[in-house]
Formats: sequence, C-alpha cells, structure tokens
Amino acid sequence: MILPVDFSSVKTPCYFYDMDLLSATLDEIERCSGRSRRFSVHYALKANSERQIVEEIAKRGFGADCVSIGEVLHAISCGVPASKIVYAGVGKTDSEIEQAIRLGIACFNIESLEEIAIIDEIASKLGCRPNVALRINPDIDAHTHHYITTGLAENKFGIDMRLLDRAVEMTLGSKSVNLIGFHFHIGSQILTMVPFQLLSVRVNSLLDDVERKFKFKPTYVNIGGGLGIDYDDPDKTPIADFEGFFSTFEREFSSRPDLTIHCELGRSVVAQCGTLLTRVLYVKEGLEKKFAIVDAGMNNLIRPALYQAVHKIENLTSRSQENVRYDVVGPICESSDTFGENLLLAETRRGDMLAVRSAGAYGQSMASAYNMRPEASRIFFSQYQ
Repeated sequence: MILPVDFSSVKTPCYFYDMDLLSATLDEIERCSGRSRRFSVHYALKANSERQIVEEIAKRGFGADCVSIGEVLHAISCGVPASKIVYAGVGKTDSEIEQAIRLGIACFNIESLEEIAIIDEIASKLGCRPNVALRINPDIDAHTHHYITTGLAENKFGIDMRLLDRAVEMTLGSKSVNLIGFHFHIGSQILTMVPFQLLSVRVNSLLDDVERKFKFKPTYVNIGGGLGIDYDDPDKTPIADFEGFFSTFEREFSSRPDLTIHCELGRSVVAQCGTLLTRVLYVKEGLEKKFAIVDAGMNNLIRPALYQAVHKIENLTSRSQENVRYDVVGPICESSDTFGENLLLAETRRGDMLAVRSAGAYGQSMASAYNMRPEASRIFFSQYQ
C-alpha cells in the first residue's frame, strides 16, 4: 500500500480515509442497484458515522439504517431525509420512539411482540400511524462469527418464526401502526451468495403464508445487509461483490414485481476505504518472539480483541528487504490488545509506520477512551477534490 501523505507530519494513531475509493464503491452500488427501481439502499451508520463519510453517502441519495435516535438525528444533520431512514434495534426507549415518529421516519423495524404494543401505544397518543416492518428470524446460519450471526431462531434480535402469526395479527389489528412488510438480517461478513439465496427461499415461503392466511400482501421486504469484504487482500478486491448481492435478490424475487427490496449495507460500503495508521514505539525482543509495540490500541480498533478479527498489516516505511515475524501489539493494559500474532512484516524498527488495513468499518465507530487514551486523528484524502 502506498499512501499519498507525508508520514512525518501524520499524528498517530490516525484513521486515513480514501474518499476516492469510497466514491468508486458508491458508484458500483448505484450501478448494481440502479438497474432495478425495486431496490432502496440504506447505509448502516453503525459501521462508520464520520460526518464527511455520511454526507458523501447522503449526496448519492441513499437512505440510512439507524439503531439509536442519536444516529437518526446525525443522519438527518448529514443530509439524509427522515423519509429515507429505517430505525432498528431491540431496545428503543419510549422517548426515542416518540421522537422518531414526530420526525416522520420511513419505517420502524420491530424486534419483538412487546415492541409492537409499545409503539402502538405511543403512536395512538400522538395520533399518528407510523410504518412498521416485523423483523423475523428465518433460522438461517450465515456461518460467520457467533457475535455477528443474527438470524437464528433463538436470538436477542428479531421475532421467532413461531411467533410470526401472532405478530402479524397484532399489527394488522392495530389502528396506530401500519404494517408494510418484513425485515430480515442473518449476519455479517458473508462472502458467498448461498446464505442470501437460502434467505430468499425462506422469505418467499413466508410471504406466501402471510398472503394466504391474512389476505395481506406486503409491498416491503428489507433483506438487511451482511455482504462481506476481503480482509486478506484488500488491494486485490477493494470493492465488494455488489453485483452478486443485488442480482441474487433480483433473481430470487423476480416473481414479485410489486415488492420493493430494501437493504442495509454498512461494512461493504466503508471498510476498505479506511486504514488505521500507527507508529512503532518499541521492538521488544522476547526469548522466542519479537513484539512490535505500536501507539494504536484496542481503544482505536477493538475488532481483533472482540471478534478475533484478522486485518492485513503492512510496514509502510521499512526499507529492509528482509521479512521478520512479529506480534503487533498495542499499549493498552490488556493482554487482548493485540492486532496480530506471528505476522510476517518487513524488518521493523522504532518509528516505522504500520498500516492496519480494511479498518473503515467498526473501527472508529467502536472506539473508546479506555485507559484515558486520546481518540485517533483523521485524514480524509481525495486526489480529485
């Protein structure tokens, strides 16, 4: 990786954002989703809520997928109309629900029978009838890390398939909520289209049952996000397989031309455009290992500690032709503060700049001030602006 910056002036740790790659990624999403007017894309703010990034996404006319009223308000302030915002999350408070109704968001993704009753009650008091979609767990294993698998039958997210009839009865029987369809999300970092094909089969069957039992024809299906990216070789595959993603759902729902298909892309939009830059503070010689101790920590990027996630790491400044194995570790007082173990890097010295790649999603957005460490600086780079 070659970055067009003067390394000597970069304050580390630093998140470097390639805005040209973000633009190219958005171009590809527009191309693949735009062939059919059935698709509506909502960017998942939880992946990265940096203002410059969200504003760029909003300029393209995409909506937003939010999981807190803070995200809803931030999306609106960045240029996303409330009418393009879907609001998910298992723990919406009464005040958040009321505020979202007053703002006129596009839809609530409802995650439990209890939530149906609360939104119905609040909407009735306000004299409003917001759109809602029932989040149903289709019991499909996306075969990703168990922390990011969300579509199984027994999960804190969504409504069990066995409670589907009761949920539909409650919403259709309400005068204060307007059921428009269903929401699904089976997990994240999915690299094959097979789980999406299985999801489509399950959804088609569910829609058939609902239409037959309740004489209700949904016009809205939200198939979530989950499309994965190439963490191993980001330069080889800088843009995710949006072609496969959108064409899969277009093909699988071809028999339902009146159905609008909504999706909530996050990681696949922003992950590859972000790189965490960090300087080597010390090279510690162990008895059997070498440790490259850097100034970034799990407070800046928690994914390796939380998910055992693997990010490609490169030495950007070494002039050595020799490769040496290192554990790349941070300064936090936790043994889990490790970015990678037994990594083969160009021989590394104090002061070298390392790049932790594919860090644009769930990096900065999950950062903390643990150990009272300062947040990372940011660089937003475009050679065309």
